[in-house]
Amino acid sequence: MSLNLKKEYGLFINNKWVPASDGGTYEVHSPANGELLAIAAEATKEDVDAAVTAASVAFETWKKTSPQERSEYLLKIADKLEAQAEHFAMVESYDNGKPIRETRAVDVPFAVDHFRYFAGAIRAEEGSANMLDENTLALILNEPIGVVGQVIPWNFPFLMAAWKIAPALAAGCTIVIKPSNHTSLSLLEFANIFQEILPPGVVNIKRTGIMHLGIKSNIPLCNSL
Repeated sequence: MSLNLKKEYGLFINNKWVPASDGGTYEVHSPANGELLAIAAEATKEDVDAAVTAASVAFETWKKTSPQERSEYLLKIADKLEAQAEHFAMVESYDNGKPIRETRAVDVPFAVDHFRYFAGAIRAEEGSANMLDENTLALILNEPIGVVGQVIPWNFPFLMAAWKIAPALAAGCTIVIKPSNHTSLSLLEFANIFQEILPPGVVNIKRTGIMHLGIKSNIPLCNSL
């Protein structure tokens, strides 16, 4: 199977591919033979702010979706990912350098399973009510925390991204995710599925060396990292 990749990748912000604000890019090479795989955008602080702002705006709507609706979104992502399993296994192998047998048997199928697991888990989620005394009723409700910043390492970039994205989406949070500077290609390809299925701003992907949570009036817009 040949590797079908774009020649250039932008930043994935608000369901759109956009260039870096300063035009910065980096080269993605295969660690196996040094082959140039693609050119991708390198985010600036301003780009990170834009991604976090998009996620913050999207959160106001996404948090109101029902568990059933979010479950259906996760299942659609899992189905689309499973249908393209060989493609993602190849991308992960080329970009990360791990054997194709591992990406086929572990990384991609485990990622698919993770989305399906949380699609079911969110529908089984329950609150609780306890009478503390004859006059006091305590209610425990689960609510999304807000915009979640996520950082992905280089060794299992695709699978660890799934581990972080699926539960956050299930909980009703929106996401700004930073792939490893060394292995960003599989997550950039994953963005094509998010673009097709999710509402704008729910997942935003930017590769950068900047650790920044997005600032508005000196208040961080990311609620969790």
